[in-house]
Amino acid sequence: MKKLKGFLRGLGMGLVVVVGVAAWVALPWFVLLALLVLFAAWMVLTRRGRQASSVTQVGLSTLRQRIGASSVVVIGIAGVVGVLVAMLAMAEGYRETLRKSGSEDTAIVMRGASAAEVMSTLDHASVTVIQQAPGIARDADGRPLASPETIVAANLPIKGGAPDEDGSVQLRGVGLQAWAVHPNVKIVEGRRFEPGRRELVAGAGAQGQFAGLAPGKQVRLGNQMWTVTGIFRSGDSYDSELWGDAEVVASTYDRGSTRSSVIAKLTSPSAFKAFKATLAGDPRLDVDTDTTAAYFSKQSEGMTKVIRIIGMVVGAIMGIGAVFGALNTMFATVSARVREIATLRAIGFRGLPVVVAVMLETMLLALLGGVLGGLLAWLIFNGYTASTIAGGVGQLTFEFKVSAPVLWTGLKWALAIGFIGGLFPAVRAARLPVTDALRGA
Repeated sequence: MKKLKGFLRGLGMGLVVVVGVAAWVALPWFVLLALLVLFAAWMVLTRRGRQASSVTQVGLSTLRQRIGASSVVVIGIAGVVGVLVAMLAMAEGYRETLRKSGSEDTAIVMRGASAAEVMSTLDHASVTVIQQAPGIARDADGRPLASPETIVAANLPIKGGAPDEDGSVQLRGVGLQAWAVHPNVKIVEGRRFEPGRRELVAGAGAQGQFAGLAPGKQVRLGNQMWTVTGIFRSGDSYDSELWGDAEVVASTYDRGSTRSSVIAKLTSPSAFKAFKATLAGDPRLDVDTDTTAAYFSKQSEGMTKVIRIIGMVVGAIMGIGAVFGALNTMFATVSARVREIATLRAIGFRGLPVVVAVMLETMLLALLGGVLGGLLAWLIFNGYTASTIAGGVGQLTFEFKVSAPVLWTGLKWALAIGFIGGLFPAVRAARLPVTDALRGA
């Protein structure tokens, strides 16, 4: 019977841990804030709450004598949070870079069922029809602000790599209207390429990743020598590309008169539905149409999800170690304070205040570790530049983004570890037989 009770008790505590952690991770911040306010009110207004506050103060006053053991909890949790925040900041930076590449008043048209620009091919007749569709904005001369663009993969030597080590870069062939359709793209060094010539401009991100991308230099693309005439900056995924004349790029890579996509500036975001419906209803076309905001959001989903999953898995593995560290520390703390806890129980303190006090102490140490880990991750990784393959072709350069939601996720993980690490020692402290404890058990 005793074994059955022990089993049921352990099962109950396991359920409490699972439900508590799941609720903590899933609940929005304002609900958690409301629960914190209610808990604070319980601590102030109720007898048991005040008892818990008193026991907590006593425990915290002895932290100086337990600085070594307590630092194990803080440093362990700081490590978990630091790694987790860094991985989530990587995913956030990647997603944000692609998100900034699109807008609601710009549409992208590709061949039907194409997952990305590099997989799409539009013939010349289709491009002409798309450019004349209603809803596209026009410039001062009445020309449609539509940019037929060709996307190919090119190889260039990686900066700082071995002499024969090449990386993949996305080369975008564009026309004159591209500068109006992509207003964020600004030349910051040198000049634009001239139409009809083997010239190109390089994004600032691509220049940082590949060798030879400086104005006046020549690079080999598609068995031809190209002259770099300028560097542009856009603050989004285009920073990782090379731009050249669409006709020259197409002839170099045997694309003929085809284009990968047409990117059009619309008269307004509200014009998109009619624009899409017009193209969908034209029997001459087989195309997919989307806003560039939605397109780039979809492009970021897969990689962002992978990075986040990796971060969560690594964080969970490290978190298990941190939980055991917290368990050992708090069990040792309870053992060291066994007489003190027994005395409190003997003079009328109930088990609940003792449980709350031990839990609060562990959670405060976890909070300190979470803040430390988040601060270190912000100092080291916020704005850190990295690159990865995007859209199946070309390296995308982006910056880690340690945002407030990322830091909040790190703190929630820290407190969840503290909750698990403090619960079992807290329950043990509350169940200590008073007589045995006073005798030094």
